[in-house]
Amino acid sequence: MSGVWVFNQNGVVRLVESHGGDSCQGSARRKVLVHVPTNEVVTSYDRLERILSSLGWERYYDDPDFLQFHKRSTAHLISLPKNFNKLKSMHMFDIVVKNRNMFEARDM
Repeated sequence: MSGVWVFNQNGVVRLVESHGGDSCQGSARRKVLVHVPTNEVVTSYDRLERILSSLGWERYYDDPDFLQFHKRSTAHLISLPKNFNKLKSMHMFDIVVKNRNMFEARDM
């Protein structure tokens, strides 16, 4: 689903969906996490953990339901589902935002 949020005369906001040619394809596209310096698609948590570790992130083992990483110099915490196959675009964007210029979430 894509579109634009619009306010009506009563001040109520609603989503006006765009029905362009790409909207159907866009929602079906899968995102991949790319390590920008190497242009490598991250395909496993082992690889992601190695990259994050090299960037100063430390793994937390407190929660058995999530993989968590913390960077000492910040208040940032990255929480990911235990199963890599359940990694969604919102998790990827969390990694991208907290590691500027190091990762991108790209359409596959």
